[in-house]
Amino acid sequence: MAENPAFNLRHWLQDRGLRALIWLLLRLPYAWRVPLCGWVLSRIIAPLAGYRRRIRDNLALVLPDLPEADVARILRAVPDNVGRTVIEIYSGAEFVARAVQNPLTGGGVAALEEAHRSGRPVILVTGHFGNYDASRAALIARGYRVGALYMPMANRYFNEHYVKAISGIGSPLFPRGRAGLAAMVRHLRSGGMLGMLVDQHMRHGEELTFFGRQALTALSAAELALKYDALLVPTYAVRKADGLSFDIIVEPPIPAGTPEAMTQALNDSLETLVRQHLDQWFWIHRRWKEKGRPRR
Repeated sequence: MAENPAFNLRHWLQDRGLRALIWLLLRLPYAWRVPLCGWVLSRIIAPLAGYRRRIRDNLALVLPDLPEADVARILRAVPDNVGRTVIEIYSGAEFVARAVQNPLTGGGVAALEEAHRSGRPVILVTGHFGNYDASRAALIARGYRVGALYMPMANRYFNEHYVKAISGIGSPLFPRGRAGLAAMVRHLRSGGMLGMLVDQHMRHGEELTFFGRQALTALSAAELALKYDALLVPTYAVRKADGLSFDIIVEPPIPAGTPEAMTQALNDSLETLVRQHLDQWFWIHRRWKEKGRPRR
């Protein structure tokens, strides 16, 4: 192992620990494994990995007046939701079977159904909120041709089985970059739907606003929608109080305009929902960099 220059011991150990945890949890009934994985990530992994500090820093940056009691609750609830999301994705068919039980709601359902009937391409945009794969699973199970664009993980050992897990929910999948571009374009041109996440810091993104702070955001979703005459539709899966089911929300399509205006509308859509459910967005991400200076 030491002779392989590509070998990363820290990533390998992290992956082995996660593999063992996932394997053990999958031996349990679904209704037990999901909350247990949430508890493990919230109470054990999050403090050790520094997630709580990162969540607190992000909240202090964009919501400095949030009461300490709310901050303390979010410090526990956010990793819990992340843990639930991870094991749900690895639960494959069991997760899909539950996701399809959740009805589609929101002002964009009719437009989505019409696009499906007519074969018009659709860009489905969501964020790292609730379980971001639940809406994809619910649509695929209903017969919608939904592909997904994903960012390969830095830990290549974990990435190998993570891609396999999300493929179990539905395919095709397209990695960001040249490797997945041609297949993604063919999918859209054939009238397919493409799921994308747009709430991560992108070094070459546009300076837009999220929670009143500068947040570098990729314009690719809006650019693809304009180029291929696709609907640009925000969609979310809000975790319900039982911790296992979701409200699948399909918002009305974003009106055509400049890529910047359309992407800002996506940011605003996500921010509105996050403010209603602060404990369901992945505050663990480093969304704001360069100290998240206020947008001028």
